[in-house]
Amino acid sequence: MLQKENNIGNIFTDRSPCFVIAEVGQAHDGSLGTAHAYIDAIAKTGANAVKFQTHIAEAESTHDDKFRTNFSYQDKTRYEYWRRMEFTTDQWAGLAEHAKRVGLIFLSSPFSEQAVDLLEGVGCPAWKLGSGEISSIPLLRRILMTGKPVLLSSGLASWKELETAVDMIRRMGVPFGIFQCTTRYPCPPESWGLNVIAELRRRYGCPVGFSDHSGTIVSGIAAATLGVNMLEVHVTFSRACFGPDVSSSLTLEELSELVKGVRQIEAALASPLDKDLAAENLNELKVLFSKSIVASRNLPKGHIITLEDIAFKKPGTGIPAREYEAIIGQILKNEVSANSFIARTDLKN
Repeated sequence: MLQKENNIGNIFTDRSPCFVIAEVGQAHDGSLGTAHAYIDAIAKTGANAVKFQTHIAEAESTHDDKFRTNFSYQDKTRYEYWRRMEFTTDQWAGLAEHAKRVGLIFLSSPFSEQAVDLLEGVGCPAWKLGSGEISSIPLLRRILMTGKPVLLSSGLASWKELETAVDMIRRMGVPFGIFQCTTRYPCPPESWGLNVIAELRRRYGCPVGFSDHSGTIVSGIAAATLGVNMLEVHVTFSRACFGPDVSSSLTLEELSELVKGVRQIEAALASPLDKDLAAENLNELKVLFSKSIVASRNLPKGHIITLEDIAFKKPGTGIPAREYEAIIGQILKNEVSANSFIARTDLKN
């Protein structure tokens, strides 16, 4: 039985709601105040968790570490950038406490064993391992020693590399989930890899998520329709903000729309429709929108009805239009005026 404290967001419980993670990453640009502002803003969107990244330059990088995107006006190397992104242990603890206070689960991806130790000290309840770290066996081993759930991002991993990581996790008996992720910023539709979601579930029988870099809510909505257990999206206050991930992020307003859409999709998937029962329950509307057989002109008593004598008009309170062939050739025992329903009592047979 999975301990309650390890069942983060209930993602290891059958039929639990999709666990939505808002990834701040480096969007705070080294400002502690901005990091706290993101927590408050995300709490209003309905997301379940806020996630950061914990970089300790000295522990993870060298001065030869090159930028993926050379965006910075002040940092000559990624090492310098990671130094500028660092918070103290007390500052991380403050962010974690703030998240808890506003109803969010606090997460941060560690990029070194020292970062694991730091986050363990501030009470990080689970580990999101970035795809670039999936082959960092010492880091994964240190994470597994905590016994807390591990959420793997698979963006840079081959099936073989993913298999190695999953084998390690299973040997330690630690709960885990896997995100389909494509490491492109922003990621175009043809690279989303939605087909991989079902394959991950088939191969590993674990909670499966979608880590999105598309900069649109469409991919997340699509993943929710496929029944993902977890959904992670980068967020930004505005696409005019500074930072390497802005183009692949959602605004806070878009995040709110995404969460709303995900919950609506969950409600729909949890309520399969019985077409016959639905039609029966809509009989009043069916009568309102369907058509009946009416006289197209004044028809005298004793007249033999032809196709030219009838028309089909709303509402559906008379003889249904679908039964028109059955009254062709019948004899009227009453006079029927133009645009009036032809009733069964008007027919001799």
